[in-house]
Amino acid sequence: MADHCLKLHPKDTVSILAVRADKGDTPLGFGVPLEAPVTRGHKIANTDIPEGGAIYKFGQLIGYAARDIKAGEHVHVHNCTFGDHGRDYEIGADLDAAKAAIPAVKPRTFMGYRRQDGSAGTRNYIAICGTVNCSATVIRKAADIINHSGILDNYPNVDGVAAFAHGTGCGMASSGPGFDNLQRVLWGYATHPNTGAALFVGLGCEQMQLARMREIHGEMDESRFFQMTIQENGGTKHSIDKIVDHIKELLPQVNDVTRTEIPASELKLALQCGGSDGFSGITANPALGIASDRLIGMGGTVILSETPEIYGAEQLLLRRAASDDVAQKLLTRIKWWEEYTDANHGSMDNNPSPGNKQGGLTTILEKSLGAVAKAGSTPLMDVLEYGEQIRKNGLLFMDTPGYDPVSATGQIAGGAQMLVFTTGRGSAFGSKPTPTIKVATNSALFAAMPDDMDLNCGDILSDGVSIQDKGEEILDYVLKAASGEKTKSEQMGLGDNEFVPWQVGAVM
Repeated sequence: MADHCLKLHPKDTVSILAVRADKGDTPLGFGVPLEAPVTRGHKIANTDIPEGGAIYKFGQLIGYAARDIKAGEHVHVHNCTFGDHGRDYEIGADLDAAKAAIPAVKPRTFMGYRRQDGSAGTRNYIAICGTVNCSATVIRKAADIINHSGILDNYPNVDGVAAFAHGTGCGMASSGPGFDNLQRVLWGYATHPNTGAALFVGLGCEQMQLARMREIHGEMDESRFFQMTIQENGGTKHSIDKIVDHIKELLPQVNDVTRTEIPASELKLALQCGGSDGFSGITANPALGIASDRLIGMGGTVILSETPEIYGAEQLLLRRAASDDVAQKLLTRIKWWEEYTDANHGSMDNNPSPGNKQGGLTTILEKSLGAVAKAGSTPLMDVLEYGEQIRKNGLLFMDTPGYDPVSATGQIAGGAQMLVFTTGRGSAFGSKPTPTIKVATNSALFAAMPDDMDLNCGDILSDGVSIQDKGEEILDYVLKAASGEKTKSEQMGLGDNEFVPWQVGAVM
């Protein structure tokens, strides 16, 4: 059994079980026998830990002993608890090392769509964006009619018609973070490089008016963006018919594009992890970190997010912040989240979820350390508001909730043309107009969900594949998918219902 325990750092007081252990086993080869079976991915104490003593994994604090723990014991929610993770931040302390970590790599390309504004797309959708929940049924029915009519067979360069419906747009404040989030998302999806044409559909009397968005963002290219309201169209049925007719007229224009060779430096890659387990921070996330570094080495961009899921690991980002201004942006968002959860009677330790805990994760401090590994080792160049447009290259952080659909919606609105999603428990997630690549952290999951998982990182443990080689494999797949190869979630048609803008503020 001792051969199947992973001690990740010399400082660690716990090791990770690579295989299941039975009652009575001594996984480390010493210490007390287990009182019950323990699932792979869970933690075993390397040494006696007194009550209140710090517990370390990855060489970092993940919690405190809720009672005395003996060497060989299972360490989890019954004896490990969340606590203060310290705030002695050393901003920029690792910046020089982070700059040196940017690899010198040969430039690569993908086959994408060059838009008139100069941006580069990986897909070519027609987007129907509802400005308010009142138009949700109308846009969904119109999209379904087109997508199931067979007409798209005549337009092979069109990936489909996507209806981006949501649950807000009215009954909200006319200014403030809730309004700002929604207008940035709607504008970002409509103007996304993966969108060939977009149609805004409102009821007509809602708070979220297109005219307001135009005041904020400027005028639109009228050959690519269109608008209508249900009230002006004469009701639900007339609106559906009018949308369908309009899209039929648009199809030849949207189809009139061809893929061309585009530098990988123009890729913006969103990073997500969900349904995590004890292997997420050991296999898939660090491998994705290698892919992230290599894309940045080519001049590309990666976007980390989920502010509640970097909590406790923010110091790792602050130590490589490109400037004090960047660091202060991140600290401001951390403070906002602490106040936000407190005001709503919550806790920043709300995560890990029940499934995460079954997979071996105990506290948010532990989960965050694994989640940050997705971002690799390069400097943190900027911190963005939710859905804010991406203006810089390199590693960026976007403030979002940890809830995957909401987080990914913000990243896509910012301009990410591809998304990689690591998971250890399994996820049925997809996204439009940006494709999602799902990466399994363990081989059992990859075998159990073959229709959902694109890549397997479990062979890092089972077959000794290096994290470096696996990172290269992930990047290769990103470039192939960016060039048009359909991901598993695309093949199953996922992505419409995963559009979930972040609602903040009172519903009135």
